[in-house]
Amino acid sequence: MKKALIIVDVQNDFCEGGALEVPGANSIIPYINLLTEKNIYDEIVLTQDWHPANHKSFASNNGRKVGETINLNGVSQFMWPDHCVQGTFGAEFHKDLNREKVTHIIQKGKNPDIDSYSGFQDNNHFMKTGLEDYLKQHDIQLVEIAGLALDYCVKFTATDAANAGFITCLHFNGTKAVNAKPDSAKNTIYELIEKGVTVLA
Repeated sequence: MKKALIIVDVQNDFCEGGALEVPGANSIIPYINLLTEKNIYDEIVLTQDWHPANHKSFASNNGRKVGETINLNGVSQFMWPDHCVQGTFGAEFHKDLNREKVTHIIQKGKNPDIDSYSGFQDNNHFMKTGLEDYLKQHDIQLVEIAGLALDYCVKFTATDAANAGFITCLHFNGTKAVNAKPDSAKNTIYELIEKGVTVLA
């Protein structure tokens, strides 16, 4: 059985000191590096938030405050600080992430009008990123997922992987939630288990 590791959004803006810092983000990088070094994956895919500066998910582009929610093209959209803007340091992968064995990079969030949490498609399910086709073209049957952030991009990537028919596993020690509420991570894990995702401790 061919397997892939999908590493979600381990970028400077989501790590320590970043514009949208995920608490404890830096602590998962050594774990992810161990996965790539100690396991044999047929594919290792990085996803990368890659927003234009005028992205509508940014509070600054809507005259709103970070944390507010608006209706954006028919879906509820959380207002984020500017982050992972194309070509900036914040959008780059963290320097400590070992990328030697990476076989493919998927950039997402490039459409200024629609946010994209999942590595597979935008939040409106209008446009696919090509990740599903790439994995199926390479006969991948099992995907393991790690990265940032558990309660947003990791959750939606794992959900879409399971829905696409892949055996889907989440590395609990390879992810952190952006929402600091204690129940956020726990509720996300329960939600993923209900959707058929296996959680690897």
